[in-house]
Amino acid sequence: MLLAFLIPYVLIYNGLIAFSLFESIKSLCEYSMATQADNRDVRCLETTDSSLLRRSATFFLKSGKPRDYQAQAARLGKQFIQQNRRIFNQFDVEASLDYDGSSVDIVIRTGSKIGALPLFSPTSGKPDYGLIIKPRFDWSGLGAMLGEMGWKIIPVPLMLPLLPRSDRKIPPWVLSTIVLFRIKSILDFVERRFDFIEADLNAPRGQINWGIYTTSRLPRMKNLSVPCRFPDLRDDRDLLAAIHFTLRVQLSSLAGQRQGGVAVLQLLDVCETLLNRVRNVPAKQPTPRTINSWLRGSIHTSPFRKGIQAMQWTIEERGLAGLSDLHGLPWKMSMADFYEAWVETVIERLVRRIGGSIKIGRKQETVAPISWIHPYLGSQKYLKPDIIIERGDETIIIDAKFKDHWQELSHTTWGKLDSEIREAHREDILQVLAYSTLYTSKKVIACLAYPCRKKTWEYLRDKRQLHRHATIYSGKRKVDLILTAVPMMAEVDKIVRSLEEAFVEN
Repeated sequence: MLLAFLIPYVLIYNGLIAFSLFESIKSLCEYSMATQADNRDVRCLETTDSSLLRRSATFFLKSGKPRDYQAQAARLGKQFIQQNRRIFNQFDVEASLDYDGSSVDIVIRTGSKIGALPLFSPTSGKPDYGLIIKPRFDWSGLGAMLGEMGWKIIPVPLMLPLLPRSDRKIPPWVLSTIVLFRIKSILDFVERRFDFIEADLNAPRGQINWGIYTTSRLPRMKNLSVPCRFPDLRDDRDLLAAIHFTLRVQLSSLAGQRQGGVAVLQLLDVCETLLNRVRNVPAKQPTPRTINSWLRGSIHTSPFRKGIQAMQWTIEERGLAGLSDLHGLPWKMSMADFYEAWVETVIERLVRRIGGSIKIGRKQETVAPISWIHPYLGSQKYLKPDIIIERGDETIIIDAKFKDHWQELSHTTWGKLDSEIREAHREDILQVLAYSTLYTSKKVIACLAYPCRKKTWEYLRDKRQLHRHATIYSGKRKVDLILTAVPMMAEVDKIVRSLEEAFVEN
C-alpha cells in the first residue's frame, strides 16, 4: 500500500530530474553551437582603418561552457594579445582587454594601414585567425584603383604565415605587379654575379695553389698550367631557369586579364622585357627543396630573398589575403601614402586639361631644404609639398590628407566640431600655408584635399559646395586657400572636372 502511494511521487521526481538534465544539456548544446558559429564568423575578423573593433573573448572557447568561462576567456584573450603583439606592431594596431563587469572583450584599435594579417590562436598556437583591415572611406576596390593609378604604390607582402582566406576581389594582376618588380630586382642582382672559379690557366690569376703546381704540374713539365682560384662573373643557370619559368606563368596569367585595363597591358610589356633577358636559358620549375636551398644559402641580400619569395608565390598560386575561401598572403599598405598617390593621379589628369608643369613630392621633386644656422641644433630638415602645379605666373600647391575633416565639415559647422579635429585641421592649414611661402608667383593657390564618401561627394557636387574658398593677405601678398574633396572612386574624369572649376575659375 505504501509503495503504491509513493510510486507517483517517485515518477514525478525522476521526471523533474530528467527535465532539468535535458534543459542543461540543451542549454550547453545551444551555447556550444553558438560558440562554434561565432568561431566560424571570427575566423577572419573584419574592420576598417582608424577604427575600434570589439569582440568577446569567449570565441576562443572551443566548446562547452566551463564554470569560470569568463576567467578562462580573459586568460586566453591576454595570451592572444601577447602572441600577436609583434604582428600588431607592424600594422600600428593596438590591442587590449576590457572587462565591463559582465563580459571580457578584446579591443582592437587600428591605425592608418590597411591589409590582411594572420593571428595566432592561444589554444593551438597556429595562425588560425586573421584580421582584414579595409579603408574607412568607400573606394572602387584595390584592383580598380591601381588600374587607374598604375604602380605609384603597391601592397607590401609580409614575411608572415598565410591567412585562412584570400581575397578573390583583388585581381591576380595586383600580385603580378609585385612579383614582376621583384623578379626584375633579382635579375639585376644575379644575372651576372661573382663566383669563385678553380681552373688551370696559362698565367697566374687570383690565388695560386702552389702545392699542386710544385708537386703535380712542374714534375710533368706543365709550367704553363697554373692552378688558380679567382672570382669571375658567371650566370646562375638554375636560378635563371626558375626565373624563366616564373615569368612564363605570369605572362600566361596576365594574358587572360587584358580586360583589367592599361595597367595589365603595361605589365605584359614588362613581363616580355624580362623574358627577353632569360630566353637563352630553358624554363624549369624549381622544386621546393631547391627554393629552400636558395633561401638558406649564402646570399642574404633583400632583392635576392624577395625574388625567391615571389617565385614561390607564383609556383604555389598564392593570392593576396582577404575574405574568400583560399589561403592568402598577408599584406599591408599605408592609406596615407595610397591617398597621396591617388590625388597625384587625379592632378596629373587635371594638368593635361588645364596645362602647366607638375612636380611630385613622392619623387622628391618638391623638396625645399631648411638651412639651420647651427644644423646640430635644428629639427626638421626640409619642407616637401605633395604636389606643385606651375603654369605661367600661377603656382598651385596641393597637400593630400587622409583624414575625416571634410566628411565632418560637410555634416556640421566649425564650432560644433570636436576640439581634436579642429586642432588637427588648423595644423593642416598652417602646413599648406607654410608651403605657399616657398613661391613668389603672382598668383599662389594653397589647396588641402581630403577624402570623402562617394554619396557625400555627389551630394555636394550637385549643390555646388565641393570647394571652400578663402583669401589670406599679408601686405601686398595674397594667397588663395581652397579646401576640397577627392573621393577614392575610379571615375577620375568627374573628379578632374570638379577640380578644374575650383582652380581655373578661382
